[in-house]
Amino acid sequence: MPGGSVWVLVLALALPSTGQQHLQEAERIMSTTPVIDGHNDLPWQLLRKFYNQLRLPAANLTLLNDTHTNIPKLRQGHVGGQFWSVYVPCETQNKDAVRRTLEQMDVVQRMCDLYPETFLCVTDSSGIREAFRTGKVASLIGVEGGHSIDSSLGVLRTLYRLGARYMTLTHSCNTPWADNWLVDTNDEEPVHHGLSPFGKMVVEEMNRLGMMVDLAHVSVDTMKMVLNISKAPVIFSHSSAYSLCQHRRNVPDDVLQLVASTGSLVMVNFYNAYVTCSEKAQLSDVADHMDYVKKVAGAQAVGFGGDYDGVSGVPTGLEDVSKYPMLVAELLARNWTEQEVKGALAENLLRVLSRVEEVKRSLQGTAPLETPIAFEELERSCRTSYGYSNGAGTARAPPAALAPPLALALLLALLS
Repeated sequence: MPGGSVWVLVLALALPSTGQQHLQEAERIMSTTPVIDGHNDLPWQLLRKFYNQLRLPAANLTLLNDTHTNIPKLRQGHVGGQFWSVYVPCETQNKDAVRRTLEQMDVVQRMCDLYPETFLCVTDSSGIREAFRTGKVASLIGVEGGHSIDSSLGVLRTLYRLGARYMTLTHSCNTPWADNWLVDTNDEEPVHHGLSPFGKMVVEEMNRLGMMVDLAHVSVDTMKMVLNISKAPVIFSHSSAYSLCQHRRNVPDDVLQLVASTGSLVMVNFYNAYVTCSEKAQLSDVADHMDYVKKVAGAQAVGFGGDYDGVSGVPTGLEDVSKYPMLVAELLARNWTEQEVKGALAENLLRVLSRVEEVKRSLQGTAPLETPIAFEELERSCRTSYGYSNGAGTARAPPAALAPPLALALLLALLS
């Protein structure tokens, strides 16, 4: 990408000759196969810092300097595709999650509108390849947490129509239909032991729509259940290997084997806590995770999922999005082939997305799923029940102690 050659020359001059050769090779490879990263939280930073007011002078993405991500860094890092996370916190669940999610999706669209020379909003694999050809950053939307659909298949379909191309089934909280990773710790109890019947419908509808299922943040039972029922390969948009760092956000070996058998993808996270299970990490530690996923699941199962601008600590050597070439150089130093490197950079994700699109086409004659989640499975204090068989209006169940007297009063009224 423009400016990348100057940047890599500066880096190479500071490296031993072997390091220079690997970095120059990384530069050459990435000039035609730039990285597609699975997860970046810049939209969340734009909300926190500027309340999504992108035209404020301080929000200029060319000059922004207190984030992991800005336009010059993306150019230096040879970023050719980015799934922008439209994250909203778990505390929005049963409140304003849908509205907040729509606002974050709007931010991504406005980034493309405001910087058309840099970002190209796309929704499919052919759009990504077109962005590669024109030297732009293919910009796709990832919904980070099933709470963003408020347990509604209609909302899921609407988010897809607005451009969302993956959804993480949970964030760090259960939804009414899926368990998150905290149930594998002592912090929470399992509720669904994976997916509820409605959760299975969500996966089925995502397959029909052509939306990738993301298993970052979910429990191990949820991972296994989805990998066994999904008609299309799935992704872990920002997760690492559990055997190298025993954090429950990471992917255990038996799940990695399912990843291999289903043609799915683990996009390795750079967050120190998931890389070394400590506050500090090195670039080489991330390469260890990529090596490990490659060993257990195959080179076709490896991708990049930096989690930039969503985490508090990243490894030395991977301080921001400009540093991807350094990690590629490390992989080359570890005897990754050019084909394996190109796979991890972009081709593995493009293969998964293309397969998801093929499954969508195969299901073209399948009707949308319409059965709503059972009303009693929802948190109901701020929710209406229009359309449910138990009546319309604000759903406020009477206290248990009052239910028998109310039922008796109703019966007497009917008999009188």
